[in-house]
Amino acid sequence: MSDAPTSPKKIPSASVPGDPPSGRVRRGLSRPVAFASIAAVFVLFMAASSAPSPLYVIYQHEWSFSATTLTTVFAVYVVGMIGALLVLGALSDHIGRRPVLASAIALEAAAMALFIVADDVSILLTARFVQGVATGAAMTTLGATLVDLNPPHAPHRAGVITGAAPTFGLGLGALGCGVLAEYGPHPTRLVYVLLLAALVLAGLLVALTPETAHRRPGAVRSLQPRLGVAPRLRTDLMALVPILVASWALGGLYLSLGPSVAANLFGLSSHVIGGLVVTLLCVPASITAFALRGWPTERTLALAATLLLLGTAVGLGGVQANSLTMAASGTAIAGVGFGGSALASFGTLARIAEPAERGELFAVAFVISYLAFSIPAVAAGIAATNVGLHETAVVYSAAVIAFSALALAAQRLRTGRARNTGQCCRPATAHH
Repeated sequence: MSDAPTSPKKIPSASVPGDPPSGRVRRGLSRPVAFASIAAVFVLFMAASSAPSPLYVIYQHEWSFSATTLTTVFAVYVVGMIGALLVLGALSDHIGRRPVLASAIALEAAAMALFIVADDVSILLTARFVQGVATGAAMTTLGATLVDLNPPHAPHRAGVITGAAPTFGLGLGALGCGVLAEYGPHPTRLVYVLLLAALVLAGLLVALTPETAHRRPGAVRSLQPRLGVAPRLRTDLMALVPILVASWALGGLYLSLGPSVAANLFGLSSHVIGGLVVTLLCVPASITAFALRGWPTERTLALAATLLLLGTAVGLGGVQANSLTMAASGTAIAGVGFGGSALASFGTLARIAEPAERGELFAVAFVISYLAFSIPAVAAGIAATNVGLHETAVVYSAAVIAFSALALAAQRLRTGRARNTGQCCRPATAHH
């Protein structure tokens, strides 16, 4: 959900535009159409990843499992994604973009089939894990392919799409699934049937997309995950940890327990509302990634931390006052902060690192982000089961507020230091 290179293991190398790896011209999609097609596939993967969120309430009601189990279903997706990002992050650099994308689409289709036949929690857990692996494998390669196909006359377009597509897809998937679950037949199956059909079309588009990466040796060696940060970069990375934790932990709460909060605390049983909860966070984040792409990273980070703090506080006030208007307003405000933090955090990391350092630096940043995305959500599920959803929402929101305040303080200190060294005020898209 960020304006960031999508491989945490290694930034995939982009081949020269118009230079097919084999030296031959393939028949298929033109480069502009291929670029648009890959962007659409990116949105599709992210929409599929959020589609189960509005259905968690239905699963929970039909199968009578706890909030702990619900958030575990959410967390196994993240575990699969992290594993795929770390292990498969550089594979497309060695065997080509299309084979990795085709495999990811096939795996995603298998996950959709599992969702369709799921009749207990064990199959649901398996489906989410498989989906996480497929999404992780796809994210890194989709981002690299967009860079490869980026139009020369619009050098930042791939970066904007990479930043906006994830959150736009998350919001679209949650809202679309909510509408289908509320008004369509077979609420726990219809959305997956439609996604499966869309994946077939995605496979066709990928097959017609020109290959942009040269095959080269080292594919097996590239599967070995590595994590590390150069000593000179550790201070800057640590300054970004609070905002990474605050923003991604908030996102994890909304995608796992958000629909349950709407149903149980505000009495909103409509599945459309369950999807809208996620959309209210993700769509502002997507718009922000586009709107603030030319802002200096330091300014964007400060604004993002402020809006995360303010939005979460307003949302917490809405929970305490049982005010749906306050809760919705707070969610939208926090969504702007979420988008700004992702855009500027990864933009900062790309700017301060040398090309040879970026892969491992992004690996660490992605692991921090996705752990913050999943572990607090699981803890919230356990707490909701034992002490109640209202109390859990209050404590969780307070923790996000605290990390947002810490992020704001850390950013002010970092900006002051950067000004002294003449390294501040770079655009958020500097890494593209």
